[in-house]
Amino acid sequence: MKEMNIENNSSVMEFILMGLTDKPELQLPLFFLFLVNNIVTVVGNLSLINLIFLNSHLHTPMYFFLFNLSFIDLCYSFVCTPKMLMGFVSERNIISYTACMTQLFFFCFFVNSECYVLTAMAYDRYVAICQPLQYTAIISPRTCSLLMFGSYLMGFAGAMLHTGCMIRLIFCDSNIINHYMCDILPLLQLSCSSTYVNELLSSVVVGTVIIVSSLIIFISYALILFNIIHISSARASSKAISTCGSHIITVGLFYGSGILTYIKPSSASSVDRGKFFSVFYTLVVTMLNPLIYSLRNKDVRLALNKALKRSTN
Repeated sequence: MKEMNIENNSSVMEFILMGLTDKPELQLPLFFLFLVNNIVTVVGNLSLINLIFLNSHLHTPMYFFLFNLSFIDLCYSFVCTPKMLMGFVSERNIISYTACMTQLFFFCFFVNSECYVLTAMAYDRYVAICQPLQYTAIISPRTCSLLMFGSYLMGFAGAMLHTGCMIRLIFCDSNIINHYMCDILPLLQLSCSSTYVNELLSSVVVGTVIIVSSLIIFISYALILFNIIHISSARASSKAISTCGSHIITVGLFYGSGILTYIKPSSASSVDRGKFFSVFYTLVVTMLNPLIYSLRNKDVRLALNKALKRSTN
């Protein structure tokens, strides 16, 4: 009954996804490229999740947040990639109205949640470096659980707002989405009803997520930098920088590509640029995260070496 009510709001029962490119000679190479990308993403994030879960010395707040980041990236890899891969090998990549709205919901949920998890990780690094003596008291298991619960709750709320407002729109003319997934902006372009409320809500929700999370991350790292400058020991300051390096790279890649996707001038080529940058932050960043944290993190490398030795014995 709920599915029927959703579909009755629109005369369009299905959408056609145009995909990443319309050039036939690129379809097969891109299929194999993103298939490899998806395999590396799944294997990398699953490996990191298992390493953290199975090694007791990694049961600390920092790795608890990293565990959740990998979990989000793992789940996120199943939201857009399967449909994208189908688009490379099928003549018409069709997605039903209900499936499209479901994809939009999970896309918004995982993107918003990842923003808040990265924010929690920045706060964790600030407390660890600037208030090390109070770290265990401030970043307690209860605090970690509340931060993650809040991250998922805010992600869920944002996804519900976006999807709920999208469902109220009427799609009665074109059903061709110039994208490889059901994203907010391409869907708004197809609606034959007023999209003012959706555009306003999208600006408010996205703006709030970006401003709040960016502000907390910026303040955390400004205080960390101030603290590092005043650390007399070169070894201590080097260790502080190395513990933040992986997170700074992840934040830069995720926020940088995300902002370039949605904050851009409106022109004929902007849609293609938007698709390119969305590929980067939805597919490439989720693949790079486990590699960044495993290659730059001594504890993860040690746990990985032990696991490999156990498997070979």
